[in-house]
Amino acid sequence: MKFLKNTYPFYLIGVFYLMVNLVLRIVLLFHPLTQANYKLTFVIRILLLGAVSDFFIYLIAGSVLVLYLLFISDSKFIKPWGYLIFGMLLCLLVYVSFFNTILNEYGGVIPEIGISLIGLKTFLFGMLLFLPKYRKSIRLALYSIAVFLFVLVIIQNAVSEFFFWNEFGVRYNFIAVDYLIYTNTVIGNIMESYPVLPLFAGIGVIALVSTFIIVRKSKSFLDHLPTFEEKLKTTFAYAVMFVAALYAVPFFAKYENSQNVFNNELQANGLYKFYTAFNSSELDYLKFYHTIPENEAYTLLRHDIHSHSNNSTFRPVINKQPEIHKNVVLITVESLSADFMKTYGNEKNITPFLDELASESLLFSNLYATGNRTVRGLEALTLCIPPTAGESVVKRLDNKNKFSTASVFKSKGYQVKYLYGGDAFFDNMHDFFTGNGYTVVDKKSFSKEEITFSNVWGVCDEDMAHKAIRVMNDEAKSGKPFFNHWMTVSNHRPFTYPENKIDIPSDFKSREGGVKYTDYALRQFFTEAAKQPWFKKTVFVIVADHCASSSGKTELPLEKYRIPAMIYAPGFVKPKKYTELMSQIDIMPTVFGLLNFTYKSKFYGQDVFKPDYSPRAFIATYQDLGLIKDNVLTVISPVKKIRQFELVPQKSDCDIAVRYDEKPIRKIRKDLVNKTVAYYETASEMLKSKKYQRFNN
Repeated sequence: MKFLKNTYPFYLIGVFYLMVNLVLRIVLLFHPLTQANYKLTFVIRILLLGAVSDFFIYLIAGSVLVLYLLFISDSKFIKPWGYLIFGMLLCLLVYVSFFNTILNEYGGVIPEIGISLIGLKTFLFGMLLFLPKYRKSIRLALYSIAVFLFVLVIIQNAVSEFFFWNEFGVRYNFIAVDYLIYTNTVIGNIMESYPVLPLFAGIGVIALVSTFIIVRKSKSFLDHLPTFEEKLKTTFAYAVMFVAALYAVPFFAKYENSQNVFNNELQANGLYKFYTAFNSSELDYLKFYHTIPENEAYTLLRHDIHSHSNNSTFRPVINKQPEIHKNVVLITVESLSADFMKTYGNEKNITPFLDELASESLLFSNLYATGNRTVRGLEALTLCIPPTAGESVVKRLDNKNKFSTASVFKSKGYQVKYLYGGDAFFDNMHDFFTGNGYTVVDKKSFSKEEITFSNVWGVCDEDMAHKAIRVMNDEAKSGKPFFNHWMTVSNHRPFTYPENKIDIPSDFKSREGGVKYTDYALRQFFTEAAKQPWFKKTVFVIVADHCASSSGKTELPLEKYRIPAMIYAPGFVKPKKYTELMSQIDIMPTVFGLLNFTYKSKFYGQDVFKPDYSPRAFIATYQDLGLIKDNVLTVISPVKKIRQFELVPQKSDCDIAVRYDEKPIRKIRKDLVNKTVAYYETASEMLKSKKYQRFNN
């Protein structure tokens, strides 16, 4: 009883959480979409095991509430501790308000949010410290607000789960993770689809009434706060239960093993499903997307990529000319939209060097990124595979030993490295690249003397350029050709860089400044590289990872996926513009073609200069998967949705900066739907069944 008394608010909110989840399960059980087994034994099993799962989830998720309750005390206001704590909070507030902190390094609204939270904490602590007569009333008000927030989150989550089930017929999955990323789009969809004001008003009323009941029943806790000794005992007991819950939750999840998917989903806890979806980073293609028979999908694919296998992408790529083992340097430029360049019609002159380089290169003027995040670009350029539903392969657990550009280069005796100015552990890059045969050179490889400027993302691109020259000089000494993949970082918020390098001050923190500084750093790299003996033996490939933004009038706005790409190799690759439609996944197979490589391939990407290449491109978000072909954009989405858009070119002053209006097509072209499905269904199957592994040479 003593333990219950010392944790009474935690107990009451826990009971409320279990009751809300029970009501939610019953509502979902009788939802029109649900096709569960309605036998009494199954219903009892669902409700009972579901409640047990909810209990253990609450023990874990409620840790925030436990910490809040533990820090409610009177002893911290006793002299001198109260004044010391208040002074420390004031110093922290002054520091984050007037000095350069990591919050400022990241930029955006982060500094304002940090200052606001610390300022609020300081103000409230000061009120409790300097107004002891009103401390009890102030604390009750703050406690009521805290309880309201916890109750509101519980109710809001239940309502969200209902609407998610209403659309997809399952608990949270990776689409829910996706919704957190595309917040603006999701909010807009909700505003248009549901009576938002009555809904939110109803949630607010229920939350206020529930809060009133819980506070009234538990406010005695504030009058008799636990002693320090009692808090220690409570903390120990909770810690034991917390650890037990960490083991219990996945244990009970194993009992979600019915042949009926709805039974499993009803029994599951939505928060845990969200957690597992976030970790697995995958979305089951067969479950959520339109499908065709697997053999038909591979037959269609075989016709497009000319594979020799009935159930994979395997095919030999044969070139009759002697192989040319030049060095290859692939530079992936962060967030370089095509429309940043003057070559594509920009008038701000923020990429003077790249525009100059483009006129001396093989320029791919009609190329589209596969996604809108760096890991998607890295996946496309490394694995040459369409973007599969969910997270990029780079961030998945099963991301190693794939057939990749490194596989081909290593089979030809190349040294292979990944160069990155930041910490390669970010976005799981280190795990992905080392697991696929690359040696990683990142910020940890720099000495203090090699760093002249850095921010939260890593060393500036100029420092990385100098480091890259040193790395390539060392590689050249070995006598073996090298392939280096360099990912830039400076064109990224907070857009800070060394002063006096370009005509846009660093403290402007503008996207234009970030673009122009990266362009400046690339000029420094090429100026220095041209002095090296290995320069004339090297092919340079410059391509963006993705565009600077992804939002538009449609789910997949083409102009938000168009990126620049060029191959620069004076005396080897003649300058010209290649205007046929192509994908980011085609870049490296095309480079292999220029080098006359003969190799065994599993790539979906193709050499665009081969006579049998049929133009097409892939663009996608985490759940909308698109194929551009024959001036039609076909989009497949959960749950088994299909949309098509006619791509109507708009007039433009720049001959290669073509923009398109996407007009919905009512009469769906089934041949393009099947082709789209064939690519994405087989890509998902290849990864899932581990057919996309590298060859054992």
